[in-house]
This record gives sequence, C-alpha cells and structure tokens, in this order.
Amino acid sequence: MSEPLENVRGPVPGKRSTELLARLRLHESRNVTAIDERYPIVWESALGSVVTDVDGNEYLDLTSAFGVAAIGHSNPYVASAVADQVVRLAHGMGDVHPTEVRIELLERIAAIVPAGLTRTYLATSGSEAVEVALKTAILATGKPFHASFRNGYHGLSLGALEVTGIERFRTPFAGAIAENALFLEYPRARNAADDDPAAALEGVRASLRSRGDIGALVVEPIQGRGGVILPPTGFLRGLREICDELGMLLVIDEIWTGFGRTGTMFACEREAVVPDLLCIGKAMGGGLPIAALVGTEAAMNAWPLSEGEALHTSTFLGNPLACAAALATIGEIERHDLVTRAKHLGVTMVSRLGSLHRHKSVLDIRGRGMMWGIELESAASAHAVVVRALSLGLLLLQAGPEGNVISITPPLVMSERQLFRAIDLLDRALGMR
Repeated sequence: MSEPLENVRGPVPGKRSTELLARLRLHESRNVTAIDERYPIVWESALGSVVTDVDGNEYLDLTSAFGVAAIGHSNPYVASAVADQVVRLAHGMGDVHPTEVRIELLERIAAIVPAGLTRTYLATSGSEAVEVALKTAILATGKPFHASFRNGYHGLSLGALEVTGIERFRTPFAGAIAENALFLEYPRARNAADDDPAAALEGVRASLRSRGDIGALVVEPIQGRGGVILPPTGFLRGLREICDELGMLLVIDEIWTGFGRTGTMFACEREAVVPDLLCIGKAMGGGLPIAALVGTEAAMNAWPLSEGEALHTSTFLGNPLACAAALATIGEIERHDLVTRAKHLGVTMVSRLGSLHRHKSVLDIRGRGMMWGIELESAASAHAVVVRALSLGLLLLQAGPEGNVISITPPLVMSERQLFRAIDLLDRALGMR
C-alpha cells in the first residue's frame, strides 16, 4: 500500500476549525496563536508524515511539528511504550525516588552521545536544558556571564533568553537581560562548504579575550530558528580550540539538530567536536516533552553531591512516561537507521530543492540532511507561501530573525514519494499569486 499524500476535502481552514479557533481566541493568552481567516487549522490527529485537521483535511508535514516528530507522528512503538508505562507508573518523584526507566534512559543517552559526555540532567523543555547548562558553567568556572551568537535561538524562558540572540524576543525584557551576555557574529557559509572560518574565529577570539567574566560559549552547530544558517566547515572545531585556550566551557545546543536531523546522530560529530555540555530535546521524546543536558564528568561535577536538596530540580524531572517514550524513540532511530536515511535524503533534496531557484522570490536555498531553509525576499512573501501551501495540503513554518525563511524539517521517516510530492506542492505555492 502506498504512503498517504495530502487530501484537502474542503476550504482551509474548514468550518470546524473556524469554530474552534473562535473559542480559542476567547480564552487563550492573546500572544500565543496568531489567527486570521486563512490560517491556522486545528489539528485532530497525525500519523507518520500526515496531519489531519478537525475538518478531515489531510496535510503533508514538512515541519515535524518543530522538529519533534522525527520518527513520525504517533509512532506505534512509542505509543505502545507509553501505554505500557502509564498503567505501571505515570509519575515519579524527581530528585527523591528514582525509577528504573529513568536509569535506563540515562544509560542509553551516555551510549549515543559523543564519547566523553557521561553525566546527564533530564529536563522537561529545551529552555530548561539550556538554563541548567548556564548554571553548570557558572559553577564550573566561577564566571557569571556567557557568550553566544546573534540570531541564535536557545529558548524564551528568562534564563535561556539571556543567550538567545534574536532581538524581537529580547527587547520587551531588555531591562532584565540586556547587559548580561556577549553576542558574537555567526558566520554564514556561502556556495562552498569549505569556506575559510579563520576570520570569523579570530573575531570570536578577540571578543572573548576582551571580557574576563565569560565562563561559557553557547552555540548551535546550525542556526535553526535563526534561518537554517550553516557556518563554514571547521568553525565548530575552531570554537572548541578557542574555549580550551581561554578556559571556557563549550556548550553546543543540539535541541533542533540532534537525533539524526542533519545526517549524523548529533551535528557536532561531523567535525568530531565534543563539547563540555550538550543540550538535546525536541525529537528526543517522540512527541512527549523531555530534554536533557549531557556533560563531561569535569563540567557536571561542578554541581555538589546531593545531600537531600538539589540545587536545580523540577517536579517532572525524569517523568516515567517521557523516559519510556525517549527510550522507544532512540530505538526507532537505530532500528530504521534514520541517521543514514537523513544523510542520503539530504543529498537527494539538493537537486529537488535547487529547482526552486527559478522563482524570483527565492534568494537562497541551504541546508544539510533533513534540515533546510529557503530564503525569500521578505517575511510577507514567506508568510504568503506558508498560507498558500496550507490551502494545498502542505504544512510549512517561517523562520529567520525577519521571518523571511521557509524552514523544511520533515519527519525522518517521510517516504521519497511523500517528500517529492511535498516539494512539488511547495513549488506550486511559490508560483501562486
């Protein structure tokens, strides 16, 4: 049986979506969901690479729901693992009484991350994982501040926002965070994969040397929310050398790029770089909220031995349902060799996406594995394409500081037939007026 494709049965959004969105508008904080007459839809279910709305319209998903559904929506193996766990134990006691499934997940994480990363703090969200990384760096170095990169995205909670480099998120809270972090320029590889990173690295080195209060450098191996920006080859390796030279911790945020998204289990492996601290999340739980900070023994042992009251913890730390889902997710990634699949499909996507250059609104196409960005002339153009694509049965997201990039992060299980059909729909949306 062939894999399902899109199936738009009526207007988008349909009658039921429109009714539910009106109810949502009455009760949800007004800063959450942007609603107009053409966008969004209300989801009812999803399976594999297809999402179904409450009106029965079916959509091919090029978002993986923010990169979460890497192994596909409603993966049956994950669903079974969660169902088995919920009847036995749905909730544990965080930092007091551990569970066996949590211990198994900690062991599993240690086996798949780069060698040398041995200790893990389990979190509920990527923002929390980043905040624990910042706290760890303070304890390990004795220095209170951090460096990161302009247009980088590390979460929107107040602590993570300190190192998030997208100004529209920072400006309303500038009084609390504006002067804390040092922001550096993130280089952008253009045309050749072997662009020389030397000039960018020298700028980073000079800026970090100018401050004596920076304990950690936080970086995404590819800027995701910032517009799918790839740095020159060797940049990450150069940052590792600079951090070693200046006595800083290197914190790599792989919340979006991890778990096979870019053709290696973690994107930092492409340059054989091992950070002091690695932040992971999104795809980790197969749809359930879980993230983690994984670090070296030296960095993580900056935290004191617990004597009954942890310095950082949460009620849902190591939630058994999320741990069971994460174990099942890792199993599915390995069972289907989705890392290799993402690498191979990424090569295929180069030529498929390259044909979109014929549209005058397309300024650039870039990416790796199953993570791509299509830069358009304006945010208005990108939004129009996203809305038109939805009417055709295709889910897309905008990205970039200005919102002028269309982000493409399909489920790693998406079939070639579905993927090529989705790109054809994107082609149509780009050509519509």
